[in-house]
Amino acid sequence: MIHASVAIQVLPDVLDDAETVRIVDEVIAYIESTGLKFFVSPFETTIEGDYDQLMEVVKQCQLIAIEAGAPSVKSYVKIFYEPNKQILTISDKVDKYMDKNCQELNQ
Repeated sequence: MIHASVAIQVLPDVLDDAETVRIVDEVIAYIESTGLKFFVSPFETTIEGDYDQLMEVVKQCQLIAIEAGAPSVKSYVKIFYEPNKQILTISDKVDKYMDKNCQELNQ
């Protein structure tokens, strides 16, 4: 049962767009390695799972960005936590839009 979700935007303090993308890609690769369900969008990545595990992921995202070469990092985090019931999942929220969005992006 999913009790928490986190949306995180990681902003490495670098001037070059290519370097920003490289560092953010390393953070996303870390998120993927956790095995948690996640969804990447243009401004943030949403992750769902156990609250304590998600808080550790948020922490590690900062460290990964620094290890990847960012001298500092700003992150914006949104947390939804409902310990006593199932929350709406990523799929519940976005699946109905996926086919339409993919078609529009390919036009």
